[in-house]
Amino acid sequence: MPEKKRALLDLADPGLFIDREISLLDFFRRVLEEAEDASNPLLERVRFLSIVSSNLAEFFMVRVSGLKQQIEAGVLEPTLSGLSPSAQLSAVRKACQDLMIQARSCLRELLPLLERAGIRILSYDELNSAQKEYADHYFQEVVFPVLTPLAVDPGRPFPHISNMSLNLALVVRDSTEQERFARVKLPGTLPRLLRVHPATEDKGAVSFVWLDQVVSANLGSLFPGMKVGNAYPFRVTRDAEVSIQELEAEDLLETIERGVRQRRFGKVVRVTVDPKMPEDIRDILAENLELDPRDIYTLEPPLGLSDIEELHALERPDLKYAPFLPATPPPLQDLEGSIFAAIRREDILFHHPYDSFTPVVDFLDAAARDPSVLAIKQTLYRVGRNSPVVETLLEAARNGKQVAVLVELKARFDEESNIEWARALEREGVHVVYGLLGLKTHSKIALVVRQEGDRIRRYVHLSTGNYNAVTAQQYTDLGLLTCDDAIGADASDVFNYLTGYSNKREYRKFLVAPINLRSGLERLVRREMEHQAAGREGHLIFKINALVDKPMIQLLYEASQAGVRIELIVRSMCCLRPGIPGVSDTIRVTSIVGRFLEHSRIFWFRNGGSEEIYLGSADLMMRNLDRRVEILFPVSSPRLIRHLRDDVLATYLADTVKARVMTSDGAYARMAHGDGQAPVDAQAEFIRRRGTQGGA
Repeated sequence: MPEKKRALLDLADPGLFIDREISLLDFFRRVLEEAEDASNPLLERVRFLSIVSSNLAEFFMVRVSGLKQQIEAGVLEPTLSGLSPSAQLSAVRKACQDLMIQARSCLRELLPLLERAGIRILSYDELNSAQKEYADHYFQEVVFPVLTPLAVDPGRPFPHISNMSLNLALVVRDSTEQERFARVKLPGTLPRLLRVHPATEDKGAVSFVWLDQVVSANLGSLFPGMKVGNAYPFRVTRDAEVSIQELEAEDLLETIERGVRQRRFGKVVRVTVDPKMPEDIRDILAENLELDPRDIYTLEPPLGLSDIEELHALERPDLKYAPFLPATPPPLQDLEGSIFAAIRREDILFHHPYDSFTPVVDFLDAAARDPSVLAIKQTLYRVGRNSPVVETLLEAARNGKQVAVLVELKARFDEESNIEWARALEREGVHVVYGLLGLKTHSKIALVVRQEGDRIRRYVHLSTGNYNAVTAQQYTDLGLLTCDDAIGADASDVFNYLTGYSNKREYRKFLVAPINLRSGLERLVRREMEHQAAGREGHLIFKINALVDKPMIQLLYEASQAGVRIELIVRSMCCLRPGIPGVSDTIRVTSIVGRFLEHSRIFWFRNGGSEEIYLGSADLMMRNLDRRVEILFPVSSPRLIRHLRDDVLATYLADTVKARVMTSDGAYARMAHGDGQAPVDAQAEFIRRRGTQGGA
């Protein structure tokens, strides 16, 4: 058998791959480490703890529900790590339980620190008389009118328990001592942490009590004339996947709307309960919610730990990261003439959130108002509420521009917002499309077509992140403004592909999934192998969010076996094992978790000294490469290539504060800086270089 064939067979060994779900849970654990890290400001540690709880809830809604569906469907095919769906689910349950317990241990460490800082979370029994009076009054005036107690008896069946709802289970007795089960749902429209007044005796201190404890203490008002027993909190998590049969759906918009409405009725995948809940009440929940007993997780209160993020809204700048004012890229500072003239002079690179997102909105706003602009085309994936980008597109339509927008309705958990914007855009006469059958459009691109004298010029904004002004302050992303003719032509071809019919298989500069992105990346990696074989030092650096795709992992193993130096910065899931002798000796994997969510994707190739860099929206996952519309775009400017290599990638690779290095067994360890070397925090360094520390 030829050597190459034998190597490929060896690279199919499941032992060379880390389980995807366990890898994702390991990422959550790294986020939890930030909550445990005493070097982080206290309220930022609280926020990280909230993020872990929120991430776990989504994990159950999507990943655990998917595993359960596979098991129910009789799927036996093992994962790339060799686990069957049932074995995977068993491992996931244990890892989730451990993570939830660890999160509560972290909370116990934070509570005394918060108290020393003047922020007290008290139990109802710990409230003084004045605070109890305040809490009880709040219950009667604000909470009581919203609550709906639901009894369970022969005439009133067990109620539907909606997704992510926090509930109280209790038993009431009538005058004959007959027991009845009842359920009270906590209102999600009210703050979970009730600030109780008057404040404690210490000046400047604030005190909170959990709303569910206030409700529990006042249940007699909800069941007058009844004997109310103890109340026990429980929280339900349901399958949140929206199943869409697009080929049968006459109207995708209506299908998505139905799916969003039905999401709260999905199968229950997790119930968290208070350890004090009696077995008979657990049995009632298990029977009526059709629960596998293994889907009941016993946790110390509070349940729904994500709600602790409410503390982050406190005006305590001394307990948060120092604010900074994002920079405006130099080509757009003291702008003389239009933004279009600035783009004609040179390509403009943004590194958010260190660079402001405002110039991107200004670019679209200028296009909406400029009489020379003929058309604007854009993809919208997650734009959020109150979007200035969408408002600008609406203005452009009112100004008579031809506006075409692809709104991705299948952006998970953003469907409702996207539906609202799609309706608003359609009302203004915008050409709105919802994507291609079977494909989610994840690319981030805006095209402006402008009449300039006797020629048409195309201006393009491309990005690794969404057109969302809020997340642009929270995620690290890269964006490019250019009027490069080849990129403009490719942009037109992409929009024709999205809105019309096209069998185009090649692009001038773009790599587009699912057309040529996979093959293009493979070609570029194999080119590094050829350079290495010719003695020209094969070297590549990928910064991505996830590395899951088996063929891509095998390709990187091949490249490592060929001697190519491979540096991977992978934020979350990484199913590749680095450092395996004879397989991945030359591969180094790091993960950076810090103040901002690392979201940018960078693909750097040494190319024998003639470097090439691609940026884009795609991760190395099967869904990105084969089932989504994604774009990787090249950076052509030698100045920007040097900046991305020497100022961006090099800083990430030098991080010794927020970076963790991955070992061949899948574990992550904090980086260590050498003796006499100053520690490097990449995100803090970018703020120092690009932002104005202490700005608003």
